[in-house]
Amino acid sequence: MESQHSAVLLSSAYLPPISWMKAALTAGKVRIEAFETYPKQTYRNRCRIITANGIQALSIPVNKIDGRHTKIRDIEIVYDEPWQRLHWRSIDAAYSNSPFYLYYKDKLDKYFKKEYRFLLDLNMEITNTLFSLLKISVDIEFTEEFLRHPSEISDQRTTFSPKHAVDITQFTPYHQVFEERYGFVPDLSVIDLLFNEGPAAISALNSK
Repeated sequence: MESQHSAVLLSSAYLPPISWMKAALTAGKVRIEAFETYPKQTYRNRCRIITANGIQALSIPVNKIDGRHTKIRDIEIVYDEPWQRLHWRSIDAAYSNSPFYLYYKDKLDKYFKKEYRFLLDLNMEITNTLFSLLKISVDIEFTEEFLRHPSEISDQRTTFSPKHAVDITQFTPYHQVFEERYGFVPDLSVIDLLFNEGPAAISALNSK
């Protein structure tokens, strides 16, 4: 797929939101920040899905080995609690009735059975698989140093956050499992789009 801009600098994301995926698709060349100081309560270790009970945030427990000064590349995943089983149970409950869940689930559930040491590695492998399932060709790599004032690249490291209000007009509505109960909920994890729209998901990502 042809890129419209030379490159975009993004934060890492766990099962990224649709807005993050749209930015990556538009750019074509993606650089993931690996040397920033890890911030709390972001998409770096969490995602949002829609369930029978409404929006649910799934958060990966992490260990900051250097406290507040820990670099994102050094953030370790904690397995004291069975978060992988709980996350997949929530995903299964939310999407087992979606049209394309059975088609894609075996491509994703393996990430909830393998223990990764570093958050950055887990996120990258999941994201690359999502690009593949969506048939998106993206040049994606980690940065090799902290880019304080990046040039010749669109810096969107702080653009996508669960704390930011979502402008529903920026998203093309699509069918969701619990739409009759909650209406269309925009900018969930891209797995919501994938499980509900299948091969047509790329059209929603390309719109607007």
